[in-house]
Amino acid sequence: MAITIDPADIEWSAIRAQGAGGQSVNKVSTALHLRFDIGASGLPAAIKARLLARGDQRISSDGVIVIKAQRYRSQDRNREDALARLQALIDGAATVPEARKPTKPTRGSQRRRVEGKVRRGRIKASRGRVDE
Repeated sequence: MAITIDPADIEWSAIRAQGAGGQSVNKVSTALHLRFDIGASGLPAAIKARLLARGDQRISSDGVIVIKAQRYRSQDRNREDALARLQALIDGAATVPEARKPTKPTRGSQRRRVEGKVRRGRIKASRGRVDE
């Protein structure tokens, strides 16, 4: 199930990229900040809840995803990169995690555990004073 993102839900702001650059490093704003408000978006409620429950550092406390794209030298490629990263984040939240099925330890593993403990206890019991 592919979730489509409405372009009206995305807010863009151009910023200057960090790091080393050439002559136009202080003149051209090629890096982009993508801001996506989860609560105001048109995503299904289940996906919104899973996104907000994630401990991702890109999601602020007020439910806004902020992605900084500065990997490329052109603003268009940085825009594509930011959109791809947002789509990957939403696709990750769209997959429902499988419920864990609780299991019990096997009888053999329980026996091996107890035998190991008994063996270790015997080793420790053999330590002590040596009587002559």
